[in-house]
Amino acid sequence: MIISIDFDGTVVEHRYPKIGEEIPHATEVLKKLQADGHKLVLWTVREGRQLEEAIEWCRERGVEFSAINETLRSSGEHSHNTRKIDADIYIDDCNIGGRFDWESVYHMIHDNLTYYDIIRETKQKAIAEEQQKPKKKKRWFW
Repeated sequence: MIISIDFDGTVVEHRYPKIGEEIPHATEVLKKLQADGHKLVLWTVREGRQLEEAIEWCRERGVEFSAINETLRSSGEHSHNTRKIDADIYIDDCNIGGRFDWESVYHMIHDNLTYYDIIRETKQKAIAEEQQKPKKKKRWFW
């Protein structure tokens, strides 16, 4: 699968033009996705020196991209460089509902789950945890 990943606000906290702190588990999950055989495309507004800094930041953490701000596929009518990156999945903090934590992102991709599946799973876990809590005794005098 080709996975397009935003940088600021997705891999690192928003501090543009500086590079913010890594969002927990971001590079760990990106390396797992690469190990699973997925192609990663960095899709960012960064250019010039700021782009090179972001690429180097990822490289230092073991994340290499198959493409940067360009489409990997080039066949038929889409053989020209388009403004929209062609990918199977887009990971971006500006998605509707925001971005899940990186562990959930990996779970969705690896286990072929939908947004709805993750929400339902989270709700079921919360219900199960609530049922595990000890019941409070009722006191008749207060």
